[in-house]
Amino acid sequence: MKHLSKYFAGLLLLTVASSCSLKKDPYSAIPDDNILRDPSKWSAATAGNYALLKEENFTRNYFQMGEFPSDDVALSGATTDPLFYSYTYGHLTNQGNALQIWRMGYKAINGCNKLLAVMPQDSAASVNQLIGENLFIRAFVHWSLVRTFGRPYTQSPETNLGVPVITKFDITAMPKRNTVKEVYAQVIADLKKGKDLMDNSNTNSYATKDAAMALLARTYLYMGKNDSARIYADSVINAKDRLLVSTGDLPGYYTKSNENNRETLFAIHHTLQDDRTWSSIGSMYYMSPGGMGYGEMYASQSFRDLIQKHREDVRNAFIQVVYLKGVNGKDSVNAAGQKVIAKRNGVEKWYILKYSNQDNVPTLSSPVVLRLAEMYLIRAEANAKLGNNPAALADVNIIRTRAGLSGNALFSENNMQGYTSVLDVVLDERRLELAFETHRSFDLFRNNRNVYRNYPGVQTNPQTISYTNARVIHFIPEQEILLDPNLVQNPIN
Repeated sequence: MKHLSKYFAGLLLLTVASSCSLKKDPYSAIPDDNILRDPSKWSAATAGNYALLKEENFTRNYFQMGEFPSDDVALSGATTDPLFYSYTYGHLTNQGNALQIWRMGYKAINGCNKLLAVMPQDSAASVNQLIGENLFIRAFVHWSLVRTFGRPYTQSPETNLGVPVITKFDITAMPKRNTVKEVYAQVIADLKKGKDLMDNSNTNSYATKDAAMALLARTYLYMGKNDSARIYADSVINAKDRLLVSTGDLPGYYTKSNENNRETLFAIHHTLQDDRTWSSIGSMYYMSPGGMGYGEMYASQSFRDLIQKHREDVRNAFIQVVYLKGVNGKDSVNAAGQKVIAKRNGVEKWYILKYSNQDNVPTLSSPVVLRLAEMYLIRAEANAKLGNNPAALADVNIIRTRAGLSGNALFSENNMQGYTSVLDVVLDERRLELAFETHRSFDLFRNNRNVYRNYPGVQTNPQTISYTNARVIHFIPEQEILLDPNLVQNPIN
């Protein structure tokens, strides 16, 4: 069944309703040529490509495989889930989550390719918008895959292999892996074209001009092209109607669907019917009072040490301590009268709340992919690397002020709070603001820094993962290599 199991597994399209509203709720169905030839069905077909991003095999793995290698989290015990290998860097060539994100990613890419092959540019503004959205999806998936399976761009992108760049649907193709540089070039080309075809009329559950510029800013930052990263981040920051949520609203930011939130640039919208329950992103991070969720991956001690330097920082609300219960059901206290923190296998239980409790459902969330706060921090990092220290610190302070910090908790060149470089300030602020959103390990590796875990967890303690280590990326799924012998495996050591 090669034609089904390979990454050219086809396009999930939709049965078509009479409405073409932006809501575009998806229905699973089999594609056919009539759908592709009928312009009235292109909007629904595009929604089918978004639906592929929402599938567990893509979304859950994107957020877990991206976050679990970081030093912000602590896994409290062994598990049969392949996330164990993503966390420990003990990657396998037949690792289940790697195969899942690869196959679902290429399904989405080829869903876009089928539509892009039939939609004529400039035939109508609505068609241009759909072309732009499919280009955004294709770029986002290629970008997601290359950071998972290809080494950081700052490490010999001309020779290091990334993933196959697929821009045309061909069931018979046996593509080779493109270089990291070539993959990034395609991502940029798709995003630049897409941004020019789209406007900002969509909700943030769908691609917009601003979302494309935001992903361009991030892509250029990963490439070390700081001028371009700064320009695109600045464009999004100054775009009409973009606004950081207030300090008071920040603790509840992730518990709402956020479709019309002006800070969110792109999120993968989930409704109650999309709740993955035990297979959700948040199930490993949190267990509800009713017992829903595993709650086995916690905020690490090193992250807590950083965030708890300022107890008034409202971002402390994104982690939740769990206290040991006594036989009476009340919180246990020690001899000094202090509450006793519960532990699992010696790891303190600090739940992570960014992927839980949307609309009061414990395992429901609409995970945020791009948001305005990141743009400030992209601009800050770019300015720090370009030597514009005052501008970098000013952007950091915007984010810290929004988090409820003031006075000596803000940075200046005369008040570096023990830091010796502005880049260090920016990277730690990224760690605080973007915690658990799949940035941390990539931020370290692309800046030639190591992941260091000197805290309790299932890993060998302490654990250092060098940015040069072969395991900072996942193996190409061996099942795909069997199907396509032109694919070359990543180095074992």
